[in-house]
Amino acid sequence: MNRFGRMIDSQPYVAADPAVERAFVTKVYGWMALALAITGTVAVATAANIESVMPLLSGPALIVILLLQLGIVLGLSFAINKISASVATGLFILYAAVTGFTLSTLFFVYTSESLASTFFITAGTFAIVSAYGYVTKTDLTKFRNLLFMGLIGILLASVVNIFLRSDTVYWIVSILGVIIFVGLIAYDTQRIKRMAAGVSDGDQMERKGAVIGALALYLDFINLFLYLIRLLGRRR
Repeated sequence: MNRFGRMIDSQPYVAADPAVERAFVTKVYGWMALALAITGTVAVATAANIESVMPLLSGPALIVILLLQLGIVLGLSFAINKISASVATGLFILYAAVTGFTLSTLFFVYTSESLASTFFITAGTFAIVSAYGYVTKTDLTKFRNLLFMGLIGILLASVVNIFLRSDTVYWIVSILGVIIFVGLIAYDTQRIKRMAAGVSDGDQMERKGAVIGALALYLDFINLFLYLIRLLGRRR
């Protein structure tokens, strides 16, 4: 966990100045929206030129790309205090672009109509749950360990199901994935609101905090979309 996470989860909540809080949260959602736009644009552009990039979406090349994605997330999460705000921003944008590249394969598994409808369902769900996380007075920190254990559980089950190829496990994991990431959206939103109390408008920590917050919500959104498309998507 990075410094921001330790700071937020270990201290009692102290409300930030409303103007500072609004400015910080606006930046977080702005970066998240930009990342989603980049991901969508890259995914559509890649799908339109799939013949030329297919060698990169299979075999060893795909493994390298997936490791790159993992490396960026880990780098941002654990080295955020050692890198500049500009580097953090650049890595976040790179991650969004690479994610769009890998997600382009969804266009050849699901129909465009189901991808579009699932995206809007994801966006609506995200908006409602994030709003709840922002306004609720309930301390969602107490659900952190449960959500983390659930996340580990569905990841392990997904790996095991690669070998089992069980439809039942597939559907159970997909349903649990939706539930867990809905919970994480609310939890991360509340953490971002609390993060505003520990930053000053315009300083390096504020800029890096906005990127880390945007990354958390971006990952929640993308994963919620992926689990929903498994449940709602219409295959070609």
